[in-house]
Amino acid sequence: MHKPIKRHLLLQDLSRDHHHGLLLSWKIRTGLKKGIDPTCIMKYVKWFWKNHLADHFEIEEKIVFPLLGNDHELIKKALSEHRKIKRLIERDGDLDKRLNFIESLLEKHIRFEERVLFNKIQLVATEVELKQIKAAHSEDKFIDNLEDPFWV
Repeated sequence: MHKPIKRHLLLQDLSRDHHHGLLLSWKIRTGLKKGIDPTCIMKYVKWFWKNHLADHFEIEEKIVFPLLGNDHELIKKALSEHRKIKRLIERDGDLDKRLNFIESLLEKHIRFEERVLFNKIQLVATEVELKQIKAAHSEDKFIDNLEDPFWV
């Protein structure tokens, strides 16, 4: 069991996005276990990508990651995982296999960012840089797509 991480106040909104991403992984896993049509699950995943995850990745890539530099090994890992997740969501092919990969990779990626990368960012970022991250992140509350709650 991991000890709760004390996240800097100005990074908490971005970390909250990670919570919703972990819920996406759980929803995928639950849908697959319940034998839900993979097309239905992927429709939700694509909605989540368009309405939440793509913007989150963009904030990280344009504002957060440059704080360590794109040549930093942790940033290279995060960027590589972003590309893999995006490709898995956007490409065609075996839906069951893709959904399993998305679920697994997204969860591992979020845990990496929360337990390792964001801790490192907190150590090196100035207050001004942290305020820029906070300003770039929309204060909108998460609104879920409950059109077809296959995970219930």
